[in-house]
Amino acid sequence: MPRSPLKYPLEVRERAIEMVTSTGRPIASVALELGLNPETLRKWVRRAENAGKVPADELSTPAEKDAEIKRLRAEVAELRRTNEILRLASAYFAQELDPARRNERSR
Repeated sequence: MPRSPLKYPLEVRERAIEMVTSTGRPIASVALELGLNPETLRKWVRRAENAGKVPADELSTPAEKDAEIKRLRAEVAELRRTNEILRLASAYFAQELDPARRNERSR
């Protein structure tokens, strides 16, 4: 007997599962937002977890944890450098645009 067509497209299923797992919002809330039955979404999420498609909160080996920490520290350092550059640039341009300071320089 041939399988009946899916009631919801695969894209909708994947998006719903992603919303539940990435945001941590309750399944009922996401289901209501997307117009799905909460129990249907709960089953999809369970199947995805059992299939290993949902990433675990914990990394499996200490080496993976160390690599992740190293990567995150490098990213934080880069973001701090970027923020410092942006802070200095905004201060420079604010000074250039301040009419009171512009008049003092021209004297």
